[in-house]
Amino acid sequence: MPLPTHPGETHDVKLAGRLNRLRAAVLGANDGIVSEAGLVIGVAGASTARGPLITAGVAGLAAGAVSMALGEYVSVSSQRDAERDQLAKEREELRDDPAGEMAELAALYRDKGLSPATAKLVAAELTAKDALAAHAEVELHINPDDLVDPVGAAVASAVSYTLGALIPLLAIVLPARHWRVATAVVVVLIALAVTGWAGARVGGGRPRRAMLRVLVGGAIGLTVTYFVGHLAGAAVN
Repeated sequence: MPLPTHPGETHDVKLAGRLNRLRAAVLGANDGIVSEAGLVIGVAGASTARGPLITAGVAGLAAGAVSMALGEYVSVSSQRDAERDQLAKEREELRDDPAGEMAELAALYRDKGLSPATAKLVAAELTAKDALAAHAEVELHINPDDLVDPVGAAVASAVSYTLGALIPLLAIVLPARHWRVATAVVVVLIALAVTGWAGARVGGGRPRRAMLRVLVGGAIGLTVTYFVGHLAGAAVN
């Protein structure tokens, strides 16, 4: 009876990791859509010629993807360093005070609802199998064999941002000149609604409320950037 508790902890940790990665991918795509749409719509406010739109759009896409990747790499590297420090501290505590750590692990299982006798038995069996893994998963909520990967996170962030940014870029350069702004606005708002819905589903929120937020925010943002671009273009000309 007591042993399934440990696999359950492992499953929860891995599931949380997968959900976090999926949420990061959705947010990365959303950032790509919003940032690139603001850029190309702003440029379109000054000129709807395909050349300037492609130049600005490709440059913005590349800069945004690199920025996202670097930011994610630094952030996740810091998280990984913190996890390693916590594991190193836990190793020291297990080496210096194994009996105290055993009692602490049993107390954690009692807090989860196990009886004192069962908690003590579970702690003893898991400690005999892998003391560090037992403490890491229950006490630190870390899987020692599955630490966060900064390189993978950076790549995933750059890819999701790029895929999101391609949507407004293609939507504004492919149509005929007089349809570019209108097409881009419609396509961007649809894409934002989809990412808002997906983000809410992954995070356990309310999809309709999330979709409404991103649609209203996106519409305001696109309107502002268009008129800023229009005023800037008029001032330059």
